[in-house]
Amino acid sequence: MDKEENREKLEDLHGLLTEEFIARIKSGEAEPSLLSAARQFLKDNSVDAVVTEDSPLNRLTGLVLPFEDDQQVPNKKN
Repeated sequence: MDKEENREKLEDLHGLLTEEFIARIKSGEAEPSLLSAARQFLKDNSVDAVVTEDSPLNRLTGLVLPFEDDQQVPNKKN
């Protein structure tokens, strides 16, 4: 297999993996391990998201309960 054939096969695999992640997540069948793999896949491919007013990421931030100003986050024990 020459370099061009190898590159094409890797591009095909990358595309198939992307489509599988999308399909499973959209179907609601994505278990935590698949979501973690998809997150890592995005990170490994330098995919970042910018939070905008109408983005799903912005809606997600509204689900996180904020700490009160006088509350402290407990220290993580070793």
